[in-house]
Amino acid sequence: MLDKTRDYYLTYIIFTFKGLLVQPISVLSGVLVTKQVRIISPRWIAWHFLLLALLCAGAPPALGQATKPPAAADWERIVDAGRKEGKVTVSIPASAELRKQLEEHFRKRFGIEVEVFTARGSAGVRRMADEFRSGVRHFDLHIGGSSSAVSGMLDEGILDAIEPWLVLPEVKEPKQWWGGHMWVDNGQKFIYMFQAYLTESIWINTDLANPADLRSYDDFLQPKWKGKIGFLDPRTPGAGDSNWAHMWAVKGEEYLKKFIAQDIVLGRDQRLLGENLAKGKVAVMIGLTSYSLLPFIKAGLPVKPVPALKEGTYGTGGSGNLAIIKTPAHPNATKVFVNWLLSREGQEIVAKALGQATRRLDVDTKWLRETGVIAAKDQMTVKEFLRVENQSEEKLDKVREPAQKLAAALLK
Repeated sequence: MLDKTRDYYLTYIIFTFKGLLVQPISVLSGVLVTKQVRIISPRWIAWHFLLLALLCAGAPPALGQATKPPAAADWERIVDAGRKEGKVTVSIPASAELRKQLEEHFRKRFGIEVEVFTARGSAGVRRMADEFRSGVRHFDLHIGGSSSAVSGMLDEGILDAIEPWLVLPEVKEPKQWWGGHMWVDNGQKFIYMFQAYLTESIWINTDLANPADLRSYDDFLQPKWKGKIGFLDPRTPGAGDSNWAHMWAVKGEEYLKKFIAQDIVLGRDQRLLGENLAKGKVAVMIGLTSYSLLPFIKAGLPVKPVPALKEGTYGTGGSGNLAIIKTPAHPNATKVFVNWLLSREGQEIVAKALGQATRRLDVDTKWLRETGVIAAKDQMTVKEFLRVENQSEEKLDKVREPAQKLAAALLK
C-alpha cells in the first residue's frame, strides 16, 4: 500500500508540472480521482514535496537493492572463510558420544570438518602445551575440566581472550546465560564456564548396596565397606580431585586418613572404574560422573547415584569449560565452532552427549535430574552456586591444591 501511494503522488506531481493540472481527491484509498485545477501555489508545492519525501523515506529499498544486516553478512564471511580452512581441531573429554555428535552436527551445519582429539584432561592439555612451546599450531581450542586448563594452559600463557571470538548476539549477550558470563580464571578472560550444576558423583551397585546405607561421609568408615569403595584418583585433575577436595573441606584431614585406611580401590581409567562398579567388583564408586557411567545406565546395569549426603556436595562446571589457543591454526573455523558450541543448538547437543547441565536459559535441563545431575539454574541462586563451587581458579588455589597435596602424601 505504501509503494502504491508513493507512486500515485510521484505521477501526480510529474503530471502537474507538465501542465496536465490534475489533483487527487483521495490518494490513501488507492484510487486516483482527478479534477481541474487552475492555480499551483507555493504552499501546495511545498506540502506535496514534503509528503513525497516522507513516503520515499518510509518505503522499502527498490527491487534488487535489499541488503543483509551487517552482522549477518559478517557471519557469512566468517563461515565461508572457515570452509576454506577446511577444519577445526578440538580437544574434548574422553566421551565417544560427544565426539560423534560434534563431528556429525557441526559438519552437517557448516560444511567444516571437526578433527577431535580425546584424552583425559591432563594428558590432552600437556600435549597442547608442549606443541605450543615448540611452535606447532595444530590444536585450536579445548573443552574440559577447569583444573587441567588452569595448571596446564592458563599458567603456561598459551590461551587467548575469549570475548573477541564471540560474534552471534545469542552467544555474546549475557542475558542469554544464567549468571551472565562466568569464568574460571581470576582475570575473567581466558576460560569460559558454559555449564554449572550439582552432581551426584557417588554411585552404587544396587545389587551390593542400598542408598539408605550412605547418608553421611561417616558411613564410609563402617567395616562392611572396607575394600569395596572405588575412587577416581584424586591426585590427578577431575571429578575425583573435586570430590576429595570437598571431603577435605567438610570433614578435614583426620577423616581422610581414616577413609584411606578402608583400602580404597584407586584408578584413573574412568571406563574401567565404571565397569568395576557395574560388574560388582566394588559396591561404591566416588568421583565418576554421569557421562562416564551413561553406557552402563543405558545398558540397564545396576548402577545408581546416591542422593546428596548430609554434608552436601560441590558445584561444578564439569567438562563445560572452554579455552582457545593463542593464534589457532584455523582462526575462522575456530570462531564458527565457538559460536555454534555456545549457541542453543550447540548447548543442547553437548548437554545430551555429556549428561551435564548448560547455563543457557533457553535450554531445558530438568531432564538431567534422572541421571543425578541438577542444573544450578534449576536449583539455586548464582550466589549459592558461587559459594559451593570448587572449580574456579580461586577455589583451586584455596581448596583443591592443599587437598591434593594431602592426597599425594597419603596415597604413595
